Amino acid sequence: MDIARIREDFDVLKGDKPVVYFDSACMSLKPVQVIDKMNEAYKEYTACAGRSSHRFGSRMSDEYENARAVIARSLGAKPGEVVFTRNTTEGLNLVSNCLELKKGEIVVTSDREHNSNLVPWQLLSDRKGIVHKVLPSSPDWLFDLDAFRVLINRGGVKLVSVVFSSNLDGYSLPVREIIKISHESGALVMLDAAQAMPHKKVNVRELDADFVAFSGHKMLGPYGTGVLYGKAHLLEALSPFIVGGETVENTTYSGHSFLKPPHRFEAGLQNYSGSIGLAAACEYLDRVGKENIIRHEIRLNRVISEGISSIRGLRILGPEDAVQRGGIISFTLEGMNHHEIAMILDRNANIMVRSGQHCVHSWFNSRGIEGSVRASLYLYNTESEADLFVREIKKLAGLR
Repeated sequence: MDIARIREDFDVLKGDKPVVYFDSACMSLKPVQVIDKMNEAYKEYTACAGRSSHRFGSRMSDEYENARAVIARSLGAKPGEVVFTRNTTEGLNLVSNCLELKKGEIVVTSDREHNSNLVPWQLLSDRKGIVHKVLPSSPDWLFDLDAFRVLINRGGVKLVSVVFSSNLDGYSLPVREIIKISHESGALVMLDAAQAMPHKKVNVRELDADFVAFSGHKMLGPYGTGVLYGKAHLLEALSPFIVGGETVENTTYSGHSFLKPPHRFEAGLQNYSGSIGLAAACEYLDRVGKENIIRHEIRLNRVISEGISSIRGLRILGPEDAVQRGGIISFTLEGMNHHEIAMILDRNANIMVRSGQHCVHSWFNSRGIEGSVRASLYLYNTESEADLFVREIKKLAGLR
C-alpha cells in the first residue's frame, strides 16, 4: 500500500501538524471520495427514492439501489439480502425483535460482547423468558471452542450471536468453526461484524453466516449508516418491528400487505446519501485490498506492542501476539488513570486514542478493571506515528 498516497485522500491529516488519529475502532476518518459522493446526492438529485417519478426521484432510486448492489457484491450476497440500517446496533436489535424466539429457547453469546449484542438478549430474557448464556473465554483470552461444543450439544440453542472481531482487544473469534458447530446442532448464527468489516474480507456465502450486522462509520463510511445481511429465506420469515411508509405495498382500513425484504425493514425516509456514501467506502476499501490493510495494521501493532510491552506496570489486554489483535492495542498503566493518559496524549502530542470501557462494561466489571487506553490503527496510519506513540507512552510511564 502507498500510505502517503492514501493519506492524501483525508483532508484532516494534512497541515503543518496533522493529528495522529488512533481511534478508528470507534470512528474512522472519511476520504474525499466518500464525501464527494454524498455531496453529489445533495447537490444534483435530492429527492425521495421509490416515491417520486420525476428525474430526481428516478436518479435517487437508481443510485440507492446501486449502492445496495455494490455492498452486496462486496459481501458475496444478493441485493435482496442487504438491509440498510443506521448502525450495527439497529441490525442486531432488528433480529432480536423480529426473530421468533420462544420461552426457554437459548441464545448464546461470548463474554466480550459489545453492549449492543448483550442488552437485547437480557431484555428478551426479562420479557419473553428466553435463556441467555454467556460463554467465558479460555485463560489465554481466546474463544473456548471445546466449552462451546459442550454447551451447544446439550441442545435447545436457537441462536448463537457473537462478535466477529472484538473492539475490546482486536481478537477475532474462530467464526468459521463457530458457524459450523452451530449449524450442525440446528442453531442459527448472527455475527456482529462492526470491527471486522473495516479490516477483513467478509464473504457471507463462504462463512455461511445467517445474519451479519455492521456499521458504516468504522469503515470510512458516513455516520448513521449500516447494514444487516440476512439469508433470503430467513429475512422472508421475519416480521418487521418498525412499520409505516415504504414497508408496505398496500393498505386498507382493516389490513395491510408488506413489501418483500429488504424494503419491509426500511421504514420511512432513508439516509439515501449515507447509503450511497457507504457504497463508495466499500469500493474504496476493495480497491486498496483488505488483505493489505490488515497486514499493514499488524505491522504497526507489532511496533507499538514491542515498544511498550517492557514498560513496568503496563499490561496489554488480550492475546500476547499482535497478529491475534489486528489493529488494536488496549492497555492499562499502573499508577495512571486511562482517561488521564488519553487527555495528555492529545494535549502534548496530538495523539487521539479512546479511553474507558469501550461499551464492553460487562467484561471490565467482571474482572475488576476500571478501563483501558485503546489505540486502534487503520490504513492511513504510519510507522512514524507508531514510533511517536511508543515514545510518548514511555514519557508518561516515567512521570508516575
